[in-house]
Amino acid sequence: MSPNAQHPHHAPRGARAWRRRWPALACALAGLLAQGASRADEAPRVPLLPAYQQECGACHVAFPAALLPAASWQRLMNGLPRHYGSDASLAPALQAEIGAWLATHAGTGKRAREAPPEDRITRGAWFQREHRQVAAATWQRPAIQRASHCAACHPQAEKGDFNEHQIRIPR
Repeated sequence: MSPNAQHPHHAPRGARAWRRRWPALACALAGLLAQGASRADEAPRVPLLPAYQQECGACHVAFPAALLPAASWQRLMNGLPRHYGSDASLAPALQAEIGAWLATHAGTGKRAREAPPEDRITRGAWFQREHRQVAAATWQRPAIQRASHCAACHPQAEKGDFNEHQIRIPR
């Protein structure tokens, strides 16, 4: 048998390498799948509807639609004349456009499984859990003032990015 010929009972060189590497590759694939599953309930970054960003973002952060279930968005859109103490009425066509966009992109994961009390994102279990270490006095700081002022601590909130590694809490 020539030195380059392989023994018939031995696997080809590429197959032997595959047998040695497949456990590591399987572990890497499992890790990627687990990471994807853990992020499945995170609010996806859907580009904001310009009308939504302009109208709703004029008074507060245009919250990612995935932070509330569709039923909450529907109640909020139907109650714009008395939106948390303000009249946020819109022209019917604009209200319908924004309402349809919110319903399409509403949350379905564990963050939005249940409507929070009063349909307030800041009263939801997920929000409360994420902010449980924020002292009551911190919310009262002049630069923050309220839990719904996300941009005070989350510099990328306007883009829907609430990454905890970018948090900057004002003094």
